[in-house]
Amino acid sequence: MAGQTAAGNAPAGATPAGEVASVDEPPGALTCGKAVRAVRDASLMQPGVIADIAGAAGTADAPVADAAQALSAAYTKAVAAHGTDAEPDAVAAVSAAAAELVAICDDSGLATTG
Repeated sequence: MAGQTAAGNAPAGATPAGEVASVDEPPGALTCGKAVRAVRDASLMQPGVIADIAGAAGTADAPVADAAQALSAAYTKAVAAHGTDAEPDAVAAVSAAAAELVAICDDSGLATTG
């Protein structure tokens, strides 16, 4: 059957049953929601968390998107510094970048959305 998944339940590219496609409305809400949860859950340094935040920033407005990219850059530096004398400062820079992103989200009224 053309246009259906292997399971045959939904058209190709459709969201599987039970899952809701995320809409970034207002722009930045998804990024801010993910960032606030990561900070609250102390999961920033877990693999994939910051990539998920940065990925969601593709539809965010400039201040949120820029802060998410800064967070991603800080994380990349922290990963590269793993096991070196620079690691503590690099991890602290991730925390600072995350705090900046959350502050921008709060200033934008997006800290409680997403």
